[in-house]
Amino acid sequence: MDTAAFIRSLQDTMACADPTATKRIVRFHHVSDYRRFLQQLSDVPAESPLKQVKQMSIIRSLSCMLPAGETLEQFSGRVWIEKDCKISVHAAPAQKSISIEKGIPWGVQQIKAPQAWGATTGHKVKVGVIDTGIDFNHPDLRQSLSRGINLLNRSLLPHDDNGHGTHIAGTIAAANQLQGMIGVAPRALISPVKAFDHNGSAFVSDIILGIDWCVRNRMDVINMSFGMKTRSKALLNAVINAHNAGVIIVASSGNDGKRRSVDYPARYPQTIAVGATNKMRRIAPFSNRGAYIDVYAPGEKIVSTWLKGKYNEMSGTSMATSHVSGAIALLLALKPGLSPTDIKAIIKRSVQPLRGSKARRTIGELDVMRILQAVEKT
Repeated sequence: MDTAAFIRSLQDTMACADPTATKRIVRFHHVSDYRRFLQQLSDVPAESPLKQVKQMSIIRSLSCMLPAGETLEQFSGRVWIEKDCKISVHAAPAQKSISIEKGIPWGVQQIKAPQAWGATTGHKVKVGVIDTGIDFNHPDLRQSLSRGINLLNRSLLPHDDNGHGTHIAGTIAAANQLQGMIGVAPRALISPVKAFDHNGSAFVSDIILGIDWCVRNRMDVINMSFGMKTRSKALLNAVINAHNAGVIIVASSGNDGKRRSVDYPARYPQTIAVGATNKMRRIAPFSNRGAYIDVYAPGEKIVSTWLKGKYNEMSGTSMATSHVSGAIALLLALKPGLSPTDIKAIIKRSVQPLRGSKARRTIGELDVMRILQAVEKT
């Protein structure tokens, strides 16, 4: 590819003040083309619109604003384009905050995590939470956090301005036995990856950068409590790369109450797709369900950590996903060498049958003790 011509074309296109311009992902077929592009990009003047390009090296891509009809046709066969879609967190609007929730939340009890703590607490297993950030000052989370990254503003810590990310982190690894709550894996280490804004929305390109950061920083698990309806080849590519690097990706299935569909990225086979149950061990009415789901976990009326040191009750497949991420941390602290494929298989064959469900018996609710028993037999 004539990289100089590509850069000129992209620069001219981006410089046009076109009201139809939208965020797009441009992916290079060949790694050599991408490397040459990055080399020549470093020589572009600081005032060039190309300096606004977001680089995603994990999938040899960039994200930039392009007019709606722009196809970069003269470079077809060397690059391809897709929309840089918006993606949203998977949770119902939060109820008003609760003053305190001491002890072990019902979901943590229901998956039998406390019975496992004599053998494993998830010690030093690294969980990347790609979400809205975290409340670094929450007393229940202080022991469980690493610095993470803020992809929206890299000069700042990934502080949570929404609450969703803090709620997810609490279920995974809250550790304040005397005054506060305890999560599934209280000795696991959370790395908050802020890709979502205060409204709980992000672009696919931010998610891909989050996955890339998690792979580079050797996370063991990535929690993805979000989704979208449209398929993205760029996101699939990033998920495959993380899977091949040995990182387990846990993704929420969505809150549409659908029987035969789940959102992306949970729909990709390289992830563990999670549906939500209630206290009765039945599938929550809002949860997507069916053959695409790998495991269900508590997701209705889940109390967890919240902004300003508080607690909040939320419902969604987001909340279910955080239980599964915590359970995987418990498993990996005991058996660190397991691959993503191993872990998915162990979880699926260790489920507790759902109540009142006509679903196949191979699909059921997360059960930590069954998981640990299954792994002892292997």
